[in-house]
Amino acid sequence: MAEREETKVLDEKFDELVKYCMVSGEINPNLYVEYDVKRGLRDSNGKGVLVGLTEISNVVAYDIIDGRKLPCDGRLEFQGYNVQDLINDFAHRKYGFEETTYLLLFGALPNKEQRDSFLQILSECRHLPDGFVRDVIMNTPTSDMMNALQRAVLSLYSYDEHADDISIPNVLRQSLNLIAKFPLIAGYAYQAYKHYFKERSLVIRYPKEDLSTAENLLRILRTDAEYTELEAKVLDVALILHSEHGGGNNSTFTNHVVTSSHTDTYSAVAASLGSLKGPRHGGANLKVENMFEDIKEHVKDPENETEVRNYITKILDKEAFDHSGLVYGMGHAVYTKSDPRCVILKDYAKQLSKEKGREEDFALHETVEKVSAGMIMERKQLQKPVCANVDFYSGFVYNMLRIPKELYTPIFAMARISGWSAHRMEELVNRGKIIRPAYLNVGKSRPYVPLEERK
Repeated sequence: MAEREETKVLDEKFDELVKYCMVSGEINPNLYVEYDVKRGLRDSNGKGVLVGLTEISNVVAYDIIDGRKLPCDGRLEFQGYNVQDLINDFAHRKYGFEETTYLLLFGALPNKEQRDSFLQILSECRHLPDGFVRDVIMNTPTSDMMNALQRAVLSLYSYDEHADDISIPNVLRQSLNLIAKFPLIAGYAYQAYKHYFKERSLVIRYPKEDLSTAENLLRILRTDAEYTELEAKVLDVALILHSEHGGGNNSTFTNHVVTSSHTDTYSAVAASLGSLKGPRHGGANLKVENMFEDIKEHVKDPENETEVRNYITKILDKEAFDHSGLVYGMGHAVYTKSDPRCVILKDYAKQLSKEKGREEDFALHETVEKVSAGMIMERKQLQKPVCANVDFYSGFVYNMLRIPKELYTPIFAMARISGWSAHRMEELVNRGKIIRPAYLNVGKSRPYVPLEERK
């Protein structure tokens, strides 16, 4: 009884501290305008402020014609190559993600000999240290797979005799190791979660040397280790599309910032994982998937466009779903007419929906995409078009692949580790200054008041 009373008093004191903290931390939003502060490193039009240079990838949303900036179909380039061309070239090969990783890291597409050598290196790296699964993953299971990834990455530091060596050869070695190990860590962490939290059988399946990253991941996750050729291809495409997206996205910029301090690779990657975990970055596809579950629950006839439009109106009016007023997966900070990643993934989602008998669900996605784009533009009085982004179809794809929701964001990380690694090496090669932006102090100087005189 006395213990409960003590806890109650502590809770009340803590609540008082929270109220004080929230009030004391508020800054007048008008000051950001007065001092022309680029909040979120974006200008008044929402465009990112230039803070660096890169050759790794390019995001194109406008064409410049006669000096005018006009919205265009989005283009994404990796080391100068259009991603659509890469996807087309990889259509009948299973190692698309691996070849993309080679391109991002080395700036050129591999020839057959280089590719085979690279695949062999990745295959040899696709294992965890002795006892790691038991001591790190199984002994401390968690319901959050991104936290499991972070903890495992930081733990791998202790297994590396040259962990703090930031020479390019060593960072490349560390990067290839992490790229190869990420699917294992996430897959085994999920199996541990399923066993300890869901009381399911524990299945730890080792990867096969002759399988791709996508194939091995499906094999590790599936109880029967079976998958179709299309399933593996669709996951491979998803990994390619998520592997890199310019240097300015939150997690990649985080990697640049942390790398510029010359810290170790494991710390830099763990920081990027922390960024990607946030629902405003890597967790968006799960929000989309939950939104569609809500739509299907409340729309009696998903084929009725008017009924769908009426429910989207309720979502935008903050009367339905999570009351945020957002149609998740619609709109992008850079792209205007289209997100090329979404265009590509949508085509593969359509193919997979036929194999899985999910054509009606695909049609609902198309309907929501069509009606919500115009509604959002009209409500916000936007001049630039609103398009669906890659998250709009990725959650649906993962659902059809029977990938558990707990792994949606970790799959993003399995892909983006390739881009993070490329950007980390680019930061180190170019010997940039430590990234240190400025914050303007708008507080006032005050005379010190002794403890006895404070009210």
